[in-house]
Amino acid sequence: MLISALCDYYDDLARDGRVVPEGYSEQAVDYLAALAPDGKIESIIDWRLTEQVPMKNGKIKERKVSRTVLLPKRSEKPGIDFNFIEHRPLYLFGLNFDSGSLTPDDNTDKAKKSHALFCEKTLTALEGLDSPVINAFREFVSGWNPSAETENPALLSLGKAYETGKYAFCLSGHPDVLLHEDPQIKNAWQSYSESAAAVPENLSVCAVTGEKLPIARIHNKIKGIAGGQASGTVLVGFKTTAGCSYGNEQSFNSNISENSMKKYTFALNTLLADKRHKQLLDDITVVYWATGGAAHEKYADYLSYCLFGDDDKPDKDQAEKMLHSLVEKSREGTVSAAALASFEEIDENVTFYILGIKPNASRLSVKFFYRQKCGDLFKATAQHQSDMQIGEVFKPIPLWRLKNELKSPKSSKENIDASLLTAIFKSVIYGTPYPDYLLSGMMTRVKTDRTINYVRAGVIKACINRKARAKGQKEELQLALDIQNTNQAYLCGRLFAVLEHIQQAAASANLNRTIKDAYFSSAASKPALVFPKLLMLSQNHIKKLNEKSTVFYNKLIEEIVDKLNGEFPNTLLLDDQGRFMIGYYHQDQTFYQKKTEDNKEEQ
Repeated sequence: MLISALCDYYDDLARDGRVVPEGYSEQAVDYLAALAPDGKIESIIDWRLTEQVPMKNGKIKERKVSRTVLLPKRSEKPGIDFNFIEHRPLYLFGLNFDSGSLTPDDNTDKAKKSHALFCEKTLTALEGLDSPVINAFREFVSGWNPSAETENPALLSLGKAYETGKYAFCLSGHPDVLLHEDPQIKNAWQSYSESAAAVPENLSVCAVTGEKLPIARIHNKIKGIAGGQASGTVLVGFKTTAGCSYGNEQSFNSNISENSMKKYTFALNTLLADKRHKQLLDDITVVYWATGGAAHEKYADYLSYCLFGDDDKPDKDQAEKMLHSLVEKSREGTVSAAALASFEEIDENVTFYILGIKPNASRLSVKFFYRQKCGDLFKATAQHQSDMQIGEVFKPIPLWRLKNELKSPKSSKENIDASLLTAIFKSVIYGTPYPDYLLSGMMTRVKTDRTINYVRAGVIKACINRKARAKGQKEELQLALDIQNTNQAYLCGRLFAVLEHIQQAAASANLNRTIKDAYFSSAASKPALVFPKLLMLSQNHIKKLNEKSTVFYNKLIEEIVDKLNGEFPNTLLLDDQGRFMIGYYHQDQTFYQKKTEDNKEEQ
């Protein structure tokens, strides 16, 4: 289904005129080498574009970005190989940049071998061609001596950018006369590629189209995958005989036609090259797209904002408006089709795909691939954000923030298990209960770090409420403090927050260690063992308070204890430990709200 969906996306691109012509590929170019008629480099022109990027503080930042041009299809073979119209500095100039200087020498002689191959193949390819820019380029190739150009001022002026830059060629004084756009070069490439094309080795029924077509022996590489090989990684490949059958070799075993192979690899590379369609979660690259062509490109912006909190997209404002509206309506119940229908720019029947991939040795591993109608998808993502909310002020929780809260704050390199991220995605996309490990993992972090913020509390609340909803039960955990909630675990959490604040209020200075540091984990799992001792300690703390505070806290303790069934629970299981933490968070937040209100009254 994945390859078929990518082929369909290719067809959408073709209808919109966004398909690269056969035999060409898009390539980033940074600099133009301006050639004199004798082949000398007279200057290096910075050919990059200036892009304006809005910052969060409202200012505009300018940055340089490469131009994208069409060049004859790039070689994907590993090691040193020839490209018709080269753009890489090592091949063009045969020089490495080392410690501020240019040198043709390296341990492997790669620069020397690369430049020698470039010169030999290029001069052969240029035979019989005649135009001012071609002749200048021929003179450059035949006359350039890397050993004599180590002090070339034009190249040295680039500094470190020399090595990472990509190059095209033009005539000096005529930056519009470009080598790669010369008609003779294009005609020569067409003849060269046609002569190099292999005769079909295998005819079989294509698994995508159902037609009998030449089967692709080797699939094009996919680039832009986090952690993948710089030269690209294949999605379909057979490198060992264990994967082969019926005497077929390599990808002849896949039954993907040459035509379908080119379609799906082009489509996936196009998506990966577009920030509008890609996000990164740890080592999983997430790619998403809607069917129907350019008219539905904005749907990717909606998903970027709703799930990843990405507000640097063209349609971010509409996405924000839609999400806020749907979440508000979801508080009256689940998100309805009528709520989504109010947004006229949404076609709820358009199909949306979400793909998660990561590199696995020499191939790509598909971690998840989900297909959903846009209407169901946006309702599900809005319901997810609604479930995650805790507190009256709406704060979307992006998946990257949720993921980070599962990690130790002391570790900067820890990655979340890919199977957990996959399960979370599935829950969000289809509106199913969150995986149990999300709840247990988040509670482990709260106990270990002894910290619960709105993200952690929101996740715990969402896991418990969604599980209850799936069973047809009433959702018991509210956005804010619920004094009507008589769940024993919830009440214990509230009581713990009160006792902690009594201790803090009685202290003459900030405490280095509170009852939260010493007893939070045990109180959340075995309340009957801990709370009698904490209540006794609290009476010592209350004696240090003024009369008004003493009355306030005693009333609060009485209100909570009266709702307990005459005793504290002996043991709290997983879900009840979550309720304890939400009770603690809800009660704890009321003290900060009270302080804020008191400060306003004083002002």
